[in-house]
Amino acid sequence: MTQLGFQLYSLHAVDDPLPAVVERVGETPFDGVEFAGLGDASVDELNAALDAAGLHAAGAHVGLEDLEADPAGVARTYRDLGCEAIVVPWLDPEHFASVEAATAAGERLSAAADGLAADGLELHYHNHDQEFADLDGGPAIDVLLDAADGVGYQVDLGWVGAAGYDPLAVLDRYADRVDLVHLKDYDAAAGETVEVGEGDLDVAAAVDAVRHADVDWLVYEAEDRPDSYATLDAAAGVVDADW
Repeated sequence: MTQLGFQLYSLHAVDDPLPAVVERVGETPFDGVEFAGLGDASVDELNAALDAAGLHAAGAHVGLEDLEADPAGVARTYRDLGCEAIVVPWLDPEHFASVEAATAAGERLSAAADGLAADGLELHYHNHDQEFADLDGGPAIDVLLDAADGVGYQVDLGWVGAAGYDPLAVLDRYADRVDLVHLKDYDAAAGETVEVGEGDLDVAAAVDAVRHADVDWLVYEAEDRPDSYATLDAAAGVVDADW
């Protein structure tokens, strides 16, 4: 059964400490949170906040360089928070400039996944739009994932649409590798992401597709107004209406 998550990066500029932000998410319909760094908070403080809020850890975004530098430390930290999924959230466009570059990036991800697997964690990759650069007549994401053995794919629906592709078709194509999906909207004409419900994404159809694919977590993410709880309130309204 698919659960609803909220990506904490959406509120990364709020003045409150992260445990307080987590507890605020607990006042909404979300079932869990996806971490994007822990700030100054300790694992114990965050576990207490998760317990108080009745939330689970949907996963955590961790840069590939950080993961490669200290795989055991990353695994220990997030395993102690109850995370089962680590997500690499970004690779620079240079990694998608050629088949060779995308293949090398995929091999790095695969090696990182092997290291996490020894600690019982899974690695996933989250797309933006650079992964859809054309390489030999197809999107670079295909090359990356072909080389990234053992790595799951966190489909960001908004960035797929902003890149000019059909988000639900991409979800269907890689359904066997998708346990996490980012719910985000897009303006196709502008090639940009927008707040959910304000763009070209058929939100109800997206929710149905995610449920049909039996994805573990549908995670709401916003890139605007990261300093305001209005972002969280808007997210809660969307999931109340469409879930």
